[in-house]
Amino acid sequence: MKTKSIKKDQVHVITLGCSKNLVDSENLITQLEHNQFKVKHNPTTKPADIIVVNTCGFIDRAKQESIDTILEYAQLKNEGKIKKLYVTGCLSQRYRDNLMEEIVEVDDFFGTLEMPALLKRFNVDYKSELIGERQITTPSHFAYLKISEGCNRTCSFCAIPLMRGKHISQPIESLVEQAKHLAKVGVKEIILIAQELTYYGLDLYKKRALPELIDKLSEVEGIEWIRLHYAYPSKFPLEILDVIRTNTKVCNYLDIPLQHIADPVLSRMKRQITSIESRDLIKQIRDKVPDIALRTTMLVGFPGESEDDFDQLSRFIEEVRFDRLGVFQYSHEEDTSAFLFEDNVPADVKEQRASELMKIQEPISESLNQQKIGKDYKVLFDRKESGYFVDRKESGYFVGRTEFDSPEVDNEVLVPSKENYIRIGDFAQVTITDATAYDLYAKLSDQ
Repeated sequence: MKTKSIKKDQVHVITLGCSKNLVDSENLITQLEHNQFKVKHNPTTKPADIIVVNTCGFIDRAKQESIDTILEYAQLKNEGKIKKLYVTGCLSQRYRDNLMEEIVEVDDFFGTLEMPALLKRFNVDYKSELIGERQITTPSHFAYLKISEGCNRTCSFCAIPLMRGKHISQPIESLVEQAKHLAKVGVKEIILIAQELTYYGLDLYKKRALPELIDKLSEVEGIEWIRLHYAYPSKFPLEILDVIRTNTKVCNYLDIPLQHIADPVLSRMKRQITSIESRDLIKQIRDKVPDIALRTTMLVGFPGESEDDFDQLSRFIEEVRFDRLGVFQYSHEEDTSAFLFEDNVPADVKEQRASELMKIQEPISESLNQQKIGKDYKVLFDRKESGYFVDRKESGYFVGRTEFDSPEVDNEVLVPSKENYIRIGDFAQVTITDATAYDLYAKLSDQ
């Protein structure tokens, strides 16, 4: 006699914030799908029966986006359009009690390390072995690999340790197995992420083990690019530069957030590095790996940042000529040590300073890109798009990246789709034919 199967509710997982949150969502989706739930990630369709919002709590704008998203789904629940609403991630970790009082429509809140408890709400058990079989939500040819959780640094402006806890490295063996699975499903580029990449291994191996990890990952067949994100500048392990220079699978790319260059600001930020040391580090990196692309992040409007401090930062950007630059405005975060300072840089000044830095960076980016014209590069192609306008005519392009560019935040290479065919997820050699501040135009090199 046939038994009637119980239809399971559909689930939508909404991810806000950084790539580390994205990996957490991918692990959650994997756990649910393994238990026969139908799950969609960040869909634009009609909402599912159950919504899980994975929140960000990093700075004011990110927190507001998370709150607005929760309220949007809370309203849908009030209207009877969804059955259950769960909230997880950084905002939930940090403000759970307040959120429970203010948004009563949410069925439960979970912190950043409480996936087993969240899964219990679906009547399933957390299976650690599924981490190695993670379902990725990025294009199938690249994926993020989170090598550690948490952070032991004490930067005065940063609330991440409050939300993510102390640094915990994943064992090399586990990460290699995850990379093998990713390669098996078609991933060619892995992007190593952590709150603090260079701290990797100190807790497990009593030494910084990032070079050993990279060597092991580069042995995985099918992985062609390994990219490094979020390297802390203080006590930077210079041996990583030897790995970047000599290992052909490691992209000549480093994301190293400096945050500022004026010593008074660096001191109040508790960055454990001086202006002279920062400049010396950049010089050593470029001396050892001359072709490297450096991405950095600057934070403007920190309490007490004077006009002279900002002028030093502006001149530094002009002098050093970073390949890529991101700028954040200071957010006054409770429970951080900087919260004890007066938030005395007005909001309009913060915005003006951020805008000014990007105006300084734009011609630098354009000049560096112009130098690429006529040169050949290996490019990994992410997608095909229409909607670009050249000479008032709409044109379609295959869109890819060189090893010097990370997804979503850096330059893109555009090859006209009318005259060319490139399979998405493949590498191709291209010749750069034109350049703007943030885009490179190219043709296939054999044409």
